Amino acid sequence: MEAKTSRSELTRAAILDTALLMAAQDGLESLTIGEVAKRLGLSKSGVFSRVGSREALQAAVIEEYDRRFVQEVFVPAMREPRGLPRLNAVMRLWLQRAREVEFRHGCIYCAGAFEFDDRDGPLRDLLLDGVMRWRATLRRSVLQAIEAGHLRADTDVEQLVFELDGLFIALMRDARFLRDPRAAERAWRAYQRLIDDYRGPVPVPREASPGGPKLA
Repeated sequence: MEAKTSRSELTRAAILDTALLMAAQDGLESLTIGEVAKRLGLSKSGVFSRVGSREALQAAVIEEYDRRFVQEVFVPAMREPRGLPRLNAVMRLWLQRAREVEFRHGCIYCAGAFEFDDRDGPLRDLLLDGVMRWRATLRRSVLQAIEAGHLRADTDVEQLVFELDGLFIALMRDARFLRDPRAAERAWRAYQRLIDDYRGPVPVPREASPGGPKLA
């Protein structure tokens, strides 16, 4: 019984891997039970028994994409100290994942936002929830950086979150549509310049202050 359950879980994982790739490349609407079954050499009933209907498959893909994004970006970033170190880690890991995954296969969040921008329903709600949780993490990291004195106290949090999120949209277009090999490098430089604009004042070392002792 245990071996059968394990095989079923492996098959479901293979179904989600295949469906994730299809959705990233061709959109969530490209997903069908029949096409996934065909690519994996399974029967339609075999796929259906593990994921359910087409709509359930689409929802499972969004949830799996979100789970992987959290595990690869958010979880390791949260180990960094609060403030700018954590925000830097979020952005660095996000760009690393983009190079390793989204540049090759596409981003379900980005593509899904355009695919479902004018279509209400549970799939749009799932996508929206993932994007808003991503932005909430950015917002929380920015607020902590302000509290730590790493960013100016008058920083417009919502504006900075908008700009950080916008970097990713620009990155994906340049990497995938313009096929710019330096897209990730440009995005990181843009991030650094953006943060420099929001930094708090840099303390002047006592020995280097006007009227203080001169350094040898």
